Amino acid sequence: MGRTYAAIDDSLRAFLCRQPVFFTGTAPLTADGHVNVSPKGLAGTFVVLSPTTVAYLDLTGSGVETIAHLRENGRITLMFCAFEGPPRIVRLAGRGTTVLASDPRFAELRREFPTFDGARSVVVVELDRIADSCGYGVPQMELVGDRAQLPEWAGRRGEDGIAAYQREKNASSIDGLVGMPSTEIP
Repeated sequence: MGRTYAAIDDSLRAFLCRQPVFFTGTAPLTADGHVNVSPKGLAGTFVVLSPTTVAYLDLTGSGVETIAHLRENGRITLMFCAFEGPPRIVRLAGRGTTVLASDPRFAELRREFPTFDGARSVVVVELDRIADSCGYGVPQMELVGDRAQLPEWAGRRGEDGIAAYQREKNASSIDGLVGMPSTEIP
């Protein structure tokens, strides 16, 4: 294994969309800033928009590192691991853009995904490197199912509660970078 690809073909698309979890990696430009790695999941929250463009639905969370890092420098890598079936890791590296719910483009992109309360953005990634590796060190695991806590939490808070939470917890990153200023929270 250990191949690079010019684009996402049908076989690679099927692998990516079949994985129940993937990880995002971003970092600020400063040498003393914190590197961020976040797990992402929930069925249907990742899509392939074109052979060199992917997107994922970003749900409200306790941090805002990915949004802040993408605002600052755009660098992002998505990593997918096969926990079932043949071992495989796929990394998608590129330049990411955060399309916040306040952005007019959000409604069109949002239609690509299932309905989830608390969606704060769609992260769109223009890929400049697509590569896989063996994944021999990744354990085999069996999927039990998606966790319901995040969608239930967002549903209980409602739109106004989510907006208040975003203003309080998502305004800046742990390194003080701009996350979601209140002017961008609907």
